[in-house]
Amino acid sequence: MIKLYQFEPAFGLANASPFCMKLETYLRMAALPFEIPKASLSHLQKAPKGKMPYIEDEGSILADTSFIIGYLKARYGDPLDGWMDAGQRAVALAFQRLLEENLYWAVVYTRWVEPQGWELTKSAFFGKMSAPLKWLVPPMARRGIAKELHGHGMGRHSREEIMAIGKRDIDALAAFLADKPFFMGAQPSSLDACAYAFLANLVWPPLESELKLHTQKYPQLEAYCQRMRSRYYA
Repeated sequence: MIKLYQFEPAFGLANASPFCMKLETYLRMAALPFEIPKASLSHLQKAPKGKMPYIEDEGSILADTSFIIGYLKARYGDPLDGWMDAGQRAVALAFQRLLEENLYWAVVYTRWVEPQGWELTKSAFFGKMSAPLKWLVPPMARRGIAKELHGHGMGRHSREEIMAIGKRDIDALAAFLADKPFFMGAQPSSLDACAYAFLANLVWPPLESELKLHTQKYPQLEAYCQRMRSRYYA
């Protein structure tokens, strides 16, 4: 059976990491049997690329959600995307990139840099640590994330510019989803595993960020998250 190594649930979500939640959602959507070993620091230390999530399957250990999903499709079939043509696949990939390579970093800024978001993030991710780790690890992790934000480029912008970037992404997602049940139309696709994970991590955590408030202007986005949760996490 597939073993999914990821962080513990937080914020009332399956996972506070949208990448972890994306992979778990994909496994549920594709109806692939899997188990989640109890999270531990050793799992992160053993992660092939130093990040969660990763999987172990028949002795193979794989990291990075896109590579993992590609592996799962090749090994177990492609029940979610087989119906799409090349043009639809291109659009789905473009929206995946918008979510993972752009909007994600704007949300990271609200969680790790802005003071209110940092207090919630610190409690959710590091609250169970014992002394002295709970004093040492959080500020180190925060500095590391700030460095990643700067390296990506998002962290080089002002707060106002970052919020504007995130809002444009949210506008695009809402316009494309419109009144469709799933992002690519009447049928679910692997894009929905990604979109649900990232949108739910924006809509439902108890952080009243400017991006969350902007998302609430589009009721179709929360309705979509509700549909996905009811269908795959009932």
